[in-house]
Amino acid sequence: MDFNVKKLASDAGVFFTRAMQFTEEKLGQAEKTELDPHLENLITRADGTKNWTEKILRQTEVLLQPNPSARIEEFIYDKLDKKLPSRMTNAELLGQYMLDAAKEFGPGTPYGSTLIIVGEYQVRLGGAEREFLQTSAASFLTPLRNFLEGDWRTISKERRLLENRRLDLDICKARVKKAKQAEAKAAAAPDFQETRPRNYVLSASASALLSEEVDKAEHELRVAQTEFDRQAEVTRLLLEGISSTHLNHLRCLQDFAEAQATYYAQCHHYMHELQRELSRHANAVGAPNSSAAVCPSPVSAAFLSGPPPPGATVSSSSSSQKPSTLAMEQTPFPVTGTRKAKVLYDYDAHDVSELSLLADELITVYTVPGMDPDWLVGERGNEKGKVPVTYLELLS
Repeated sequence: MDFNVKKLASDAGVFFTRAMQFTEEKLGQAEKTELDPHLENLITRADGTKNWTEKILRQTEVLLQPNPSARIEEFIYDKLDKKLPSRMTNAELLGQYMLDAAKEFGPGTPYGSTLIIVGEYQVRLGGAEREFLQTSAASFLTPLRNFLEGDWRTISKERRLLENRRLDLDICKARVKKAKQAEAKAAAAPDFQETRPRNYVLSASASALLSEEVDKAEHELRVAQTEFDRQAEVTRLLLEGISSTHLNHLRCLQDFAEAQATYYAQCHHYMHELQRELSRHANAVGAPNSSAAVCPSPVSAAFLSGPPPPGATVSSSSSSQKPSTLAMEQTPFPVTGTRKAKVLYDYDAHDVSELSLLADELITVYTVPGMDPDWLVGERGNEKGKVPVTYLELLS
């Protein structure tokens, strides 16, 4: 207990001395040892990395989970080191509601059967979203958190230690300066002017004490300088590791972009299939107004060819009354002659006029006059049939 009290008193004295030095530096009453310019640049770069990593991490969390309550729940479970309960995505929940409603309204009715089709695709979209969230959390969010909660804490700890070593060094420099000034003052103007032997003895004793004080201060200065240099080297090595952190975050960013591209491609694929299913279902039940007549196809030639040129105007009244007019006025897909195409997704032919496709295979495609711009004629060996443009990547 006695040892702890002494240590506490010693630590309090060191803290007070450092606080005095820091305050005097801020007021311009004490000299401050400047760090090496290279080390200063590394510190500035590290601070920028930390600040931007925090911003990117927080905004990515908002993008992946817009609900603040859900983010707080995930944070609490993460801190408690417990597994987060499985939660349905919004699309999955919507799909489940549609399926339940179809059971109540009757799956044999036009409305109920349509609810089943749309609900099933909403569940698929929710599953793709769930997979995207899991992939993004593992490949992007987790490495960023590990940097902030691991590497950066270590860097911050060593930087605080370096600042304390710098304050100790400046304190020792100030002590040496004061001790030398006192010694020089005593040598220039002795306190004892009498010629009695007793006063000469006292003057010599004071000079010896001042000289001893200078030697002690210089020894402490050398020790402080050594500790400061050692800590500066440790901090420099850690800060130079920020370059490796950038490379790691670069790989994580590429993985995140790839996961995002895969997710949106799946969504596009599901929505295109949903549009076809709705069109087939409307024709099968003989509905007077099919989905194609109510809303335009989400994947059209206008979408693939980009926005309309400046100055072009479209009448909203005519398009709402005659949606088929827009389809006839669309620019045909820019395919001339025979070309090679790579298949992006698997596709099952819905009738004998279409050609089934397998992902990553190469086929020959071409167009014919009067053909729907969303379709091409595909050939694979002796097989031939219509193929959807959105499932292909045209090769030059």
